[in-house]
Amino acid sequence: MDTQRRIGQASKGAVEDLYRRHFVDAARLAYLLTGDRAVAEDLAQEAFLSSAARIWALRSPAGFPAYLRRSVVRAVLQHQRAEGRRAGRAQRAIGRERPGRDPLESSIERVDLDRLLAALPPRQRAALVLRYWHDLSETEIAAAPRCPTGTVKSAISRGLVSLRKELSANV
Repeated sequence: MDTQRRIGQASKGAVEDLYRRHFVDAARLAYLLTGDRAVAEDLAQEAFLSSAARIWALRSPAGFPAYLRRSVVRAVLQHQRAEGRRAGRAQRAIGRERPGRDPLESSIERVDLDRLLAALPPRQRAALVLRYWHDLSETEIAAAPRCPTGTVKSAISRGLVSLRKELSANV
């Protein structure tokens, strides 16, 4: 077997291993950020492919999960910018309108966190998901979209204020 073929197979095995170990987390993050399973899987695959193609540029292989997470957040933000406000307005309208809903049930109804998160601006949603679902520090979150830590703190604070307002309106 020639050297190129062996290197190709070794790197193919390494990429498959990375995929098995990290893709589910990437897809879950994308889903929490988008609320759409199909879009999340597409964006996670896109982010994985771009991250795996650039793995040679990483200083340490242990940094791959953080690099992939940053790629997922970037892909989601780009997708949401491309979709524009139209998709956000449609999601909010769908979330508000529930035909056949019994008004007495609203007080005991489980809060639809996905809907509340979907109503937030993309950066606030990303900051909250990375902070509270992925348990990342503000510094680690700031590395994902490459923004100042103060911006992350502000996004988390504003997102929590918005969620509290919505929760108090629903109770």
